[in-house]
Amino acid sequence: MEYPRIEVDLKKIKHNAKEMVELCNKYDIKLAGVTKVFCGYPDIAQAYVDGGVSYLAESRVENLIKLKDIEIPKILLRLPMISDAEEVVEYADISLNSELETIKALDQKAVEKGKIHKIILMFDLGDLREGYYDEEEFYNVVEEVLKLEGVKLIGIGTNLTCYGGVIPNEDNLGRLVEIGKNVEERYNIKLEIISGGNSSSLHLLIKDKKIEGINMLRLGESLVLGLETAYGERIENTYDDAFQLVAEIIEVKEKPSIPTGEIGRDAFGKVPTFVDKGIRKRMLAAVGKQDVQFDTIIPMDEGVTILGGSSDHLILDGTDSEIDYKVGDKIRFKLTYGGILGAMTSEYIKKEMK
Repeated sequence: MEYPRIEVDLKKIKHNAKEMVELCNKYDIKLAGVTKVFCGYPDIAQAYVDGGVSYLAESRVENLIKLKDIEIPKILLRLPMISDAEEVVEYADISLNSELETIKALDQKAVEKGKIHKIILMFDLGDLREGYYDEEEFYNVVEEVLKLEGVKLIGIGTNLTCYGGVIPNEDNLGRLVEIGKNVEERYNIKLEIISGGNSSSLHLLIKDKKIEGINMLRLGESLVLGLETAYGERIENTYDDAFQLVAEIIEVKEKPSIPTGEIGRDAFGKVPTFVDKGIRKRMLAAVGKQDVQFDTIIPMDEGVTILGGSSDHLILDGTDSEIDYKVGDKIRFKLTYGGILGAMTSEYIKKEMK
């Protein structure tokens, strides 16, 4: 079965990565290419590497295993589970951490394996996802980590915009840099990495606002979609269509635009509403909510409108299209970041690299 499928243009991914690497290099910032949105597919990760990223960054150990043969440092983005400590030490060179007990578990497994596992200690600047919130507690944990034999503190980091929507700026990222300086002075160490967040930090670089001391960013959406995520703006000279969903049309009918009969709940427990536009050309495509959420895909044919659907069917209005779609025709969609995530995760959608 060839459809539905997601087509990935590796040349466009490499191009986006190269553009972001060049932008970051201007400010002495290394780039970690985030692979979680495409489930760690090695061919796409390799396109990142060919574009010049310094690290690969992934949230799931299962996907790190897929990337093990790519010769570049790997970062585990999601805070490690204690139950995964052995696999984390085996497949991640670096992990982000915010719990001393977890760090001790990583230390134990690293000692057992004769390894040194590198860690970045996370500080919460107000977005309220992961990281220590109290500075003195943070420094106390640093002191404890420095006593361990199997882990090495190589940096500190933060995450912004993912939960609380807090936008990176000179003040909050400047505070992270200051905390890093305090760590170095208190404990007479040199931190290799000050990781200033994700694609939402790019708006500063685009405006030529360097945060002195930030030397690493963890970028995903800017690489796959050419977007900075603080304000959702397109980045110049990047592609937003490197990932395309292709679905096959399985029915074309002229039908009313509102259902006939009493309206109750749909298959997902919601009561739908409709606008009467008369008889319209309605099309069914063989892809559903089990594969991707419909508000995360955008028809490339501007004359086609998404009406809704079910777990297995996507319902489209093709009345205003210049194309006379027939059963068996294929229709293409661009995807948001969430759309790429859903489509790449679905086992029912074929993946094609080109």
